[in-house]
Amino acid sequence: MAVICKRRRFTLEEYWRLGETGILHEDERVELVEGEIVEMSPIGQPHASVVARLTTLFVSRLGGRAIVWVQNPLALPLQVSEFQPDLALLKPRADFYRSKRVEPDDALLVVEVMDSSMAYDRRVKLPIYARGGAAEVWLVNVNDFTVEMHREPTARGYRERRVAQRADSVATLAFPDFIFPVADMVG
Repeated sequence: MAVICKRRRFTLEEYWRLGETGILHEDERVELVEGEIVEMSPIGQPHASVVARLTTLFVSRLGGRAIVWVQNPLALPLQVSEFQPDLALLKPRADFYRSKRVEPDDALLVVEVMDSSMAYDRRVKLPIYARGGAAEVWLVNVNDFTVEMHREPTARGYRERRVAQRADSVATLAFPDFIFPVADMVG
């Protein structure tokens, strides 16, 4: 006799209630991916170091021109997903998004730092970000010291993809006047 396992999908509201009621704890590394709760891998030291470097770089260079959102939720309502990107640069708001959930329209740039999660970030998360309308997503690879810049979202992915090496510099579309050396970002 075959055993059939049914999966139970969650709405964003149900997912948020799981957190509000304490079923999902604040420090649990989970994300909602197209209605499924997915456990994320632990953050390793190289990954944490790159997130700290990027945070310091963005805060020092951009000041009050953007809110640097570090490993906090970004909801993608039409994709029934909520990710916790490593970093996002958000449009400034006086309340720092206390009264509004962050969505792709609020994000000037989304950054995912990759080490063991490369395939997952490229194949699963990146297309969801594109369908959700995230204008620009950077995938920072801690293993080969590169930054993949993805721009111009469509329903099928991103139209523009550029890879910058450690010796290169990059600028986000939101802040083209600020040049970020890749070596300063990845160590």
